[in-house]
Amino acid sequence: MNPFDFQRAGDALGAVHAISGDAKFLAGGTNLIDLMKNGVERPRKLIDINRVALAAIEPLPGGGLRIGALARNSDTANHPLVRQKYPLLSKAILAGASPQLRNLATNGGNLMQRTRCPYFMNIEFAHCNKRIPGSGCDALHGFQRMHAIFGASEQCIAVHPSDMCVALAALDAVIRVQSPRGERTIAMADFHRLPGETPQLDTNLKPDELITAIDLPPSPYAAHCDYIKVRDRASYEFALVSAAVGLDVEGGTIRGARISLGGVAHRPWRAERAEQAVLGKRPAVELFETAGRAAVEGARPYPGNAFKVHLAQRAVVRALSAAGGVA
Repeated sequence: MNPFDFQRAGDALGAVHAISGDAKFLAGGTNLIDLMKNGVERPRKLIDINRVALAAIEPLPGGGLRIGALARNSDTANHPLVRQKYPLLSKAILAGASPQLRNLATNGGNLMQRTRCPYFMNIEFAHCNKRIPGSGCDALHGFQRMHAIFGASEQCIAVHPSDMCVALAALDAVIRVQSPRGERTIAMADFHRLPGETPQLDTNLKPDELITAIDLPPSPYAAHCDYIKVRDRASYEFALVSAAVGLDVEGGTIRGARISLGGVAHRPWRAERAEQAVLGKRPAVELFETAGRAAVEGARPYPGNAFKVHLAQRAVVRALSAAGGVA
């Protein structure tokens, strides 16, 4: 690990004024410290923000919920208001990592974890456009089992690893950030980037911006939702494919739907065609099979991960069936 300076911030404004150059914010550190140990990240300064008062979880006046960026994943997943009003988020968080990591990881850090693959994490691989822009992508002709089937480019085919973010995408979350210039909000759909020609940029956050909270609008999906995660082992493993599903069912008819996929793209992937396929109809196995096929339309797999197309389709069908009560 490289040498670095260390500074503690007492409040959000102090933190954003302290960040500059190669500095990084440090919260739980569950991703950043690994990257530093591997030599992938080499910040010259760490700004410890753990004493900043950003851990509250509280209702919003309009019926939504504000979740502090420094609230730990485990506290968020088990908070009574999250479990009652946003069980999809609770299920997704509890599917991630391990209890020990969830006790340390923060919500803001989860949003900011790097989109990555083994070729990015191991500096012995010389060709990784995320680490060294313009160097190439070893994954394109290498081991592709964990890689993207949507939204990839010739520059990068890695996938975003978060479970929490897949649920936030389905719940239309809004990210609140602060910089020396003031505060702004970023819709969850606009927070993470596809690789395009700049795969080294994972988010649309500016270098001097700090995530302060996540706002969730009132949700009609609490009674009919599910999160399915398909992985190689039961815990402490990233998803091969995951599916977050919420249904708004009234009078036996689906009035609204949210379907988001994880493990398939550089960011959480909204399956909007699948959402449209179920609107105005009654929950049924045949309907959800149609939605599953719609969810994978346009997929572009590689030789090593073509199985993910069928896996994603079945994950959507299974999650819809559980949420719709026809499983």
